[in-house]
Amino acid sequence: MDFAPITLFVYKRIEHTRQTLESLMKNELASASDLIIFSDAAKNEKDKSQVENVRDFISNINGFKSVKINLNKENKGLANSLIDGIKEVVNEYGKIIVLEDDMITSRFFLRYMNDALNLYENDDNVISIHGYIYPIKQKLPETFFLKGADCWGWATWQRGWKLFNADSKLLLDEIRKKKLEYEFDIDGTTNNVKMLKKQIAGKVDSWAIRWHASTFINNKLTLYPGRSLVRNIGMDDMGTHTKSTKIYETVLSDTPIEVSGISVEPNEEARKAFKEYFKSIKPNFLKRYYKSLINYFSRK
Repeated sequence: MDFAPITLFVYKRIEHTRQTLESLMKNELASASDLIIFSDAAKNEKDKSQVENVRDFISNINGFKSVKINLNKENKGLANSLIDGIKEVVNEYGKIIVLEDDMITSRFFLRYMNDALNLYENDDNVISIHGYIYPIKQKLPETFFLKGADCWGWATWQRGWKLFNADSKLLLDEIRKKKLEYEFDIDGTTNNVKMLKKQIAGKVDSWAIRWHASTFINNKLTLYPGRSLVRNIGMDDMGTHTKSTKIYETVLSDTPIEVSGISVEPNEEARKAFKEYFKSIKPNFLKRYYKSLINYFSRK
């Protein structure tokens, strides 16, 4: 099997980076996979020593088929670093698995990603593969499709990333033109439109909302696992015991995800489960939830 390169984006958080890489190395396909790391330069003098510590750490990483490290000479910020890095990798390899420095993976993460990338490689309706699932109470199918894209442990192909549009205003105009605002907000249970407006206003710098919007307006689908293969540890900067971070906590699957040829269409039951999950968050809690997301992307 031709395994997709793993692309990891890091900045200044050495402990997060350490945990992310340690979990990744435990994956059964790690030793057969190429690892490409993009390290952003320090934004200011305050961050410089922390960035250097991370760079010293990643310079000694092994356990993969190969390790390539790209050191940005100037600070790009997470969004631009990621956008440029993904474009570079998919143009060279044709496909990519994307992780950030705060994502702990199940040891079955790489197997699921590569199985799905190979199965749906030639299906233009499938835009990406995702590994994270919210702690939804309902039992979900082994795998399922939802419209749009996601951002915590994912993969795509060169053909998929070609649809990425960095112009937030154009994306919002298209959503309004096609009257997709309500659907884009999962029937009014999320604030995706608001997040896109904040991107336009320069209040956040999120590649993720633009990736989701780019795929959504093109009616493309993302494959999800029924059990989470990714756990995000990046919210702990805001306090691990606050409710706004507890909602992200999920248990990593201790069994493989079976990838099979399911019907390539949105799974309404899974969408309903997502919708019910967001509805279960009280209105004031939902505001804190999106504030935490905004802070997350702004901080990174």
